[in-house]
Amino acid sequence: MTKQHLPFMTFSAYTYNILTEIKELKKDMRNRSVYNEKQQNGENLSKWSLFWHLPIVWMITGAIGIILVDSVFRLLADQTGEITSLLITLTKSFIVIIVYRLTMKYLARRSISEISRQRAGIEVGMGILTGALFILVSTLIIVAMGGYSLQWANSVDTISVLVTSIELALSAAIVEELIFRGLMFQAIQNWAGDWTALAVTSLFFGVAHLWNPEATLWSSFAITIEAGVLLGAAFLWRRNLWFVIGLHFAWNAIEGIIGIPVSGHLIAGLYTVKVNGPALLTGGDFGLEGSIVPILLSLLIIIPMLFYAKRKPVPSKEIKS
Repeated sequence: MTKQHLPFMTFSAYTYNILTEIKELKKDMRNRSVYNEKQQNGENLSKWSLFWHLPIVWMITGAIGIILVDSVFRLLADQTGEITSLLITLTKSFIVIIVYRLTMKYLARRSISEISRQRAGIEVGMGILTGALFILVSTLIIVAMGGYSLQWANSVDTISVLVTSIELALSAAIVEELIFRGLMFQAIQNWAGDWTALAVTSLFFGVAHLWNPEATLWSSFAITIEAGVLLGAAFLWRRNLWFVIGLHFAWNAIEGIIGIPVSGHLIAGLYTVKVNGPALLTGGDFGLEGSIVPILLSLLIIIPMLFYAKRKPVPSKEIKS
């Protein structure tokens, strides 16, 4: 090779090295760009996940989902006969429980032990027994004090009364407990603890019944104590929604079956109930919940429930990733 070719060869090698470095630089820049884009997407996804993880967000989202399902199925049930309406209500109950479970699992990212299938039958049964005794004892006390007089309604259709009372009680118990003790209670509990959750949900529960027929400020206060605090205390004690649903269901169902207005809503019962004496004793047109009797009786139940709830260890609710 002649010496004349050396400068050209050196220049070519130099140019080749520069071009190679430029290609490597472009490749590195592309890799960095992809990495930064992925990192940014990851941060945005993380922020979005944190948004849905906020208690106020999953509480409202879950409640809206449950209310929408409830509204649609109520419209369907109102257009059918009693047995079909009961089947529609059972279907609705199954779906709103699924909505609740999905909300807690994927949005709140919390365990759903409070509505686990394990011991569900036992907890529901215990709740029904508690609710039945509570209403029956309250009714008997008022009867003994001359507030109620019961007379068997001969013309009533027993099957119709039972089906209607069970359907209405089941619908109210499941929907209201999933929203108040399921979503709202646990969202506030996560933010401010047990006592704040108990106070706030009880107050909201009482206010929610202020628009019922024949409702007054007194009846709303009574509902706050005898129902809101009692059901909240029952949830804290059992750490289980099935128990509270059973209690709430038996409460409403037995009132309806007897013929006592259920929070102002009067349906035909097995008895004709004549009301005598002051509204403070009888609850007046609002029904049993407006009476002083269940308020005092509920306090006798609430105190031991809260005592045992305080001694019971609190299970971890967060899902560990």
